[in-house]
Amino acid sequence: MVIAVDFDGTIVENKYPEIGAERPFAIETLKMLIADRHRLVLWSCREGELLDEALQWCRERGVEFYAANRDYPEETLDNNPHFTRKLKADLFIDDRNIGGLPDWGTIYRMVSRGKKWRHLIDEAYAGKMDYDYTSNYSHSTSSRPHKKSWWPF
Repeated sequence: MVIAVDFDGTIVENKYPEIGAERPFAIETLKMLIADRHRLVLWSCREGELLDEALQWCRERGVEFYAANRDYPEETLDNNPHFTRKLKADLFIDDRNIGGLPDWGTIYRMVSRGKKWRHLIDEAYAGKMDYDYTSNYSHSTSSRPHKKSWWPF
């Protein structure tokens, strides 16, 4: 699977143009995804020297991306007249996600098990997960506990 991963705010805290502190378990999770044979593409607003710094920061920690801001390493406008920064990835991991960025353990569970948020929440309610994904979930169905009403005074 091709997975596009943002840098600032996702792998590291957002201190752009500086490089922030690593987000907990980001590097370990990226290494696990690479070991699982996924192709990781760094997908960032960084370009030029700032992009090189981010790639080097990851490389020093053992994460080598398949490509950066392109679909494959050799992609250029010369060899692909339809070249665009819009990647053709299967998944995007980004802090600007609707709902925000899950913790990296949850991200790994979702990718490695092919699960969506809905699946993890349903499993948590059924008692099949070791982590409570329901704490911020506000939708209700008949299989989920109902919110208690306040008594009228």
